Amino acid sequence: MPKVVRVTETGGPEVMTYTERDVPEPGQGELLVDVDAAGVNFIDTYHRSGAYPLELPFVPGLEGAGTVSALGSGVDRFRVGDRVAWGHTLGSYAEQVRVPAEQAVPVPDGIDSATAAAAMLQGMTAHYLVASVHPVAAGETVLVHAGAGGVGLLLIQLVKARKATVITTVSTTEKERLARSAGADEVIGYQDFSSRVRSLTGGRGVDVVYDGVGRATFDESLASVCPRGMLALFGAASGPVEPFDPQRLNSAGSVFLTRPKLADYVRTREELEWRAGEIFDALAGGRLTIRTGGSYALSDAARAHADLEARRTTGKLLLLP
Repeated sequence: MPKVVRVTETGGPEVMTYTERDVPEPGQGELLVDVDAAGVNFIDTYHRSGAYPLELPFVPGLEGAGTVSALGSGVDRFRVGDRVAWGHTLGSYAEQVRVPAEQAVPVPDGIDSATAAAAMLQGMTAHYLVASVHPVAAGETVLVHAGAGGVGLLLIQLVKARKATVITTVSTTEKERLARSAGADEVIGYQDFSSRVRSLTGGRGVDVVYDGVGRATFDESLASVCPRGMLALFGAASGPVEPFDPQRLNSAGSVFLTRPKLADYVRTREELEWRAGEIFDALAGGRLTIRTGGSYALSDAARAHADLEARRTTGKLLLLP
């Protein structure tokens, strides 16, 4: 019987249990996939803790890659034996998972399953931020928080590919080294970072802040944006932002604020294939690299969550069934 990680009550990492279940049968339009690697992301911790409520019990994990082992009725896009990846299918912390065929993309030859799994959710998140939420233009200056994290390292590379300047925040010397190796122009700490950003930009501020940290950085992120710039709040690693007065956007210089999520930027098959295709092409061409900061056995999912939430990790975390 295939193994899974199951959440039966919300709470800390300890509420995740490693157990068995019957072999799932793919329904209409679904693939049954033998999972080679599942990605670990902050949103998984929000689901587990109840910050983003889900019906209990559930199997966490949205992202992975593997090999198709069975097809549901009506599937003509894939065949048994195809390698596929996905970035928005709940239940991925498992040895086998049912994936809607419309949410899966083929993994190109030359890209291994671990890399494909690592690229999907975080890679497409970085892509929609720099290509759609605020399309970065040459000559702009961008602030990326948590520059040594999985999304942060990808954002730095994608912004630099667009010939913009990157300022990024990190918390340790080792994380500074990783951010600089990804191409960051300026690496700063979190303390009073808005003053440092203003100094580095001659008082102007940055064109866009990509903020996945949330509560702990929000106020200074807003203070770092230039007039008519944008604050893209795409995560809440430090907790959700408190409600605030929209008049603050006026006072900050007619600043734009958005709280985007990946699902709204892969609403069509064409958009999903475009984003995943550009990420895979960049990986295959050596223009983009993904750092795997830790690989854990599926049975060690609780430890992966604990390490992620304690900021003991860099880059991408994977579970290997």
